[in-house]
Amino acid sequence: MKKWLATVLALSLIAPAVLADDRKEKERLENCGLVVQEIMDIPDDIPQGLVDKAYCVIVYPSVLKGAFIFGGSYGRGAMTCRTGEKFNGPWSAPTMMALEGGSFGFQIGGQATDFVLLVMNERGARAILSSKVKLGADASAAAGPKGRNAEASTDVTMRAEILSYSRARGLFAGISLAGSTVRPDNRANESLYHKSLTSQEIVFKGAVPVPPSAQQFISYLNKKSPKNQSSGKEI
Repeated sequence: MKKWLATVLALSLIAPAVLADDRKEKERLENCGLVVQEIMDIPDDIPQGLVDKAYCVIVYPSVLKGAFIFGGSYGRGAMTCRTGEKFNGPWSAPTMMALEGGSFGFQIGGQATDFVLLVMNERGARAILSSKVKLGADASAAAGPKGRNAEASTDVTMRAEILSYSRARGLFAGISLAGSTVRPDNRANESLYHKSLTSQEIVFKGAVPVPPSAQQFISYLNKKSPKNQSSGKEI
């Protein structure tokens, strides 16, 4: 009887924490959907041609500057990739991701900043999904060009594996995150999907369906860019 009571007590203490984590991840995915739609709907936004060539999209909503200055905290968001062997299918269920601070410096007025990252080739996509990647070292990164097309972009920008954008106080800009790291957030994935899954299993193997909280995020990308225009080609 004592063992049974102890088990019940332990579960009663753990359950609220699990539910709270689950709720946080769902809210984060809902925010990812809002951020990606608001940013990509800006008239002079991320060029459509770049979105159509992207293999994956990573969104970090409301990253705080102070978290990077004082350390110990990080931005958290989600990543989705085109499915299929050649990344030419619909957008996948999201894997939760962490952004850990480097000295990227620029954030507008010290306010919370939203980030959108486009992963522009297969090598970059597979590297990020498998381990911690330092931008500018393990994967080439550059501030993404703005406007309706990217013809005026520099060769350095167009050769980058990851293009990054930010928005704070309503101001939208390309921003370099060189020195920062991105990595799968496996603990958040377990909280969201209620089982242990790697990012590769979520994205490449379709181990889980798109959760309701990510429907806006994934549906918008499927509507915005249903086909990979650089499928099967490395940039």
